[in-house]
Amino acid sequence: MLILNSFDEFKDIFRSGKKWIRCKEAIENIPNIKQNRYHSIGDSLVYMFKTENHKDEQDFQGHRRYMDIHYYVEGNEQLEISKKAELNIKERYSDETDTEYFHGEGEIINLTSGNFVIIENDEAFKFKGAENLKKVILKVTIEDNYFLNK
Repeated sequence: MLILNSFDEFKDIFRSGKKWIRCKEAIENIPNIKQNRYHSIGDSLVYMFKTENHKDEQDFQGHRRYMDIHYYVEGNEQLEISKKAELNIKERYSDETDTEYFHGEGEIINLTSGNFVIIENDEAFKFKGAENLKKVILKVTIEDNYFLNK
C-alpha cells in the first residue's frame, strides 16, 4: 500500500508509462463523465467518479490482474487493509470478476480529501465507513500496456 497526499505528488512520482498517463487523463476527465458508472481508457484502465458512500463490508476483497487506486476528492473514508497471505480465504479467485474474498483482520487507515491510496495485488481491503464521499476509483492493469491473454 502506498498513500500519497495530493494529485501533484502522484504526477511527480508516476511521470511516465502508458497506464500512469491514462490514470492522470482519467482523473482530469472526471467533470465530463457520468457519476457512479465505470468508464474505460484503452484496455489497461477502468475508472469511476464515486459520489455515494460505500456500505461497510464484512469481507476483504483482493484482485490479481488489476490494482486499485483511490483518489479522494472530498469527504473521508476508512479502509481496512492487509496482506492476502495474512488472511483466510473465504471465496476463491474468480477470473471472470478478478476478485477473491478473505476474512481476518488488517490495519485500519483513514483517508481524506487529497489522499491517494494504491493497493497492490498482494493486498486485500474492505470499506469500513465513509462521510460525504467523492472519490475517483481507478482499476489499473498490472501488465505493462496490454493483457497477455488477448
